[in-house]
Amino acid sequence: MIFLELVLQNFGPYSGKQVINLNPKTDEENSRPIILLGGMNGGGKTTLMDAIRLTLYGARAQCSTRGNLSYSDFLNQCVNNKIDPVADTRIELLFEHIENDKPIKYRVVRSWTKNPKDGKDTLGILGDSDTWPDALVNIWDEYIENLLPLGISNLFLFDGEQVKELAEQETPPPVVVEAIRGLLGLELADRLAVDLDILINRKLKEVGNSKDLANLEEIETRLTQQQEDYQITGEKLETLKNQVEELEQKQQEAFDKFIFEGGKIAAERNQLELQQDTKTAEIEQVRQSMCELAADVLPLALIPNLLTQAQAQGEKEFRHQQVQISKDLLLERDQRLLTWLNQVEISPIQVEKIQSFLIQDVDNLYAKTIQIEAPWLLADDETLSQLDNLIYHLQNSKLSAKEKLAILKKKEEEIHTLERQVQTAAAPEDYTKLRQALEAAQNQVVEAKTNYETIRRRLAELETIIAKSKRELSDYTVENIKHKNSEHIITSAAKVQNTLKIFREKLTLRKLNKLEEEVKNCFLYLLHKSDLVHRITIDTKTFSLLLYDLNGKSVPKHRLSAGEKQLLAIAFLWGLAKVSGHRLPVAIDTPLGRLDSSHRSNLVERYFPSASHQVILLSTDTEIGKKEVETLRENEAIAREYLLKYDSSTRQTTVVENKYFW
Repeated sequence: MIFLELVLQNFGPYSGKQVINLNPKTDEENSRPIILLGGMNGGGKTTLMDAIRLTLYGARAQCSTRGNLSYSDFLNQCVNNKIDPVADTRIELLFEHIENDKPIKYRVVRSWTKNPKDGKDTLGILGDSDTWPDALVNIWDEYIENLLPLGISNLFLFDGEQVKELAEQETPPPVVVEAIRGLLGLELADRLAVDLDILINRKLKEVGNSKDLANLEEIETRLTQQQEDYQITGEKLETLKNQVEELEQKQQEAFDKFIFEGGKIAAERNQLELQQDTKTAEIEQVRQSMCELAADVLPLALIPNLLTQAQAQGEKEFRHQQVQISKDLLLERDQRLLTWLNQVEISPIQVEKIQSFLIQDVDNLYAKTIQIEAPWLLADDETLSQLDNLIYHLQNSKLSAKEKLAILKKKEEEIHTLERQVQTAAAPEDYTKLRQALEAAQNQVVEAKTNYETIRRRLAELETIIAKSKRELSDYTVENIKHKNSEHIITSAAKVQNTLKIFREKLTLRKLNKLEEEVKNCFLYLLHKSDLVHRITIDTKTFSLLLYDLNGKSVPKHRLSAGEKQLLAIAFLWGLAKVSGHRLPVAIDTPLGRLDSSHRSNLVERYFPSASHQVILLSTDTEIGKKEVETLRENEAIAREYLLKYDSSTRQTTVVENKYFW
């Protein structure tokens, strides 16, 4: 199947008639898979995806903006708001597929006006000869189910939000579960099981007597009521789940407001004030120790020059005193020498010369040490020693004083910080309001969770009750209605149901084994770390993915980066599409999400050109940027490019052909 052309006329932001050529063929012999459409957020990309779904499936289409709207209201919503109310809104999709080994083209056309009659659109199917095959229009829903079943359409027409949801959740979202069930054929098996139950009950009514029939109808009525209660309770549980999420969000907002407006600091005010008192006491201790320093030798630090001068003068006078003593000793020695010389036989002239030499020698020795000024300090040895000790002690005191000043400054800064924190704290009355708002939000969350748990238990109880009623119905059938024909029907149906159950289990395992291998291969092909995952398994009940490394140990999903999770989600969808066996186009809205550069490169180079024979990409300029589009162009992967140019003043979008952002 190949989409060849999409026509939009007054649909959403697309005013007038705009035609988009989706044919991947560049000429008669060559084709390239990618059709690239660029547009900013809110510019109409998702509208194109909705147009494809709406054209194919009509009221059954799972469009992104429909929500809980009725089909009539949704059609009204899709009408361009700038056109005449009586003007037609029209969407067309031209596609080609192989039928009886021949290519067949069909143009599916849906048109309607504002407030359409009976809340419906008009469907037309235009064939190769531009005729309207009415027979095909009447059976279109069944026909398109053979080409592109609605249940698996989300494997081929998906968006970034779907990938994000699949990447973040431990179990696949409902749309993917529905696609998996359709792919595995489980929907058919379940439908057959339901049909068998209906057939059995119909036959029982036909052959049972009045009493048996009344009992049977009573059980069926009770079972129907229980199933309705189950459905209502399930819907209520879903509503409560959404309510819990909303209340948790409000609780977080109240907590953030409590923190932002000083509520937390106000709650810690006493502790802050206690810390402030402690710091004040520590400062007082430091100041007391500084007073003790000031009461000792520290004041002498005010006269450092005088102390240095006194120390130098004392040393100078001490040295002069020592010199004078040594000079007196030399003179006494010389005198004894002269006395001795006079006693020996030496002439007086020679003695006189020796005496002259000794006098001159002493004078020469002490000529440089003559006291220039009179001593005034007159300090003895002990006093000078005390002065040295005083100066040494003074240096230590100065260092200690500097340290204590630094400590004092730091403590004062800490007190100022605490004072600012106390000042930013909410006032007592404001704190009370903040605390009460936070407590109220917390209580609402607790109450909502309690209600949710109560309803959840009620839902579980209803499951048990329904199962019991079904067993009772089955037992009643076997024990009380023994008609020959009905017994044959019941026995045969039971065998078929058992066989169907076994068939369903084996079919699931066989398809899942193939799917596991495809998902693993796709994931490793997209991932740049080939040693991260060795094996992937899929849970047969929840369809959640389980990853294992080379050693067979489980790899928790939370260990994967956000980009790796998205690649795993894309590999899951890709593997599902491959296993489906359908050769169908792939359309991806907002394809790259939060991927980093390496993962983005792998997706651009490996996935987009290989995802299908036709890949329609709807991207913003930040997803498939200049680098990515140049890579795709160099690899000759792009067949056609379009730019969805949105005019915010008119809120209209125009399709510009042969152009992208770059």
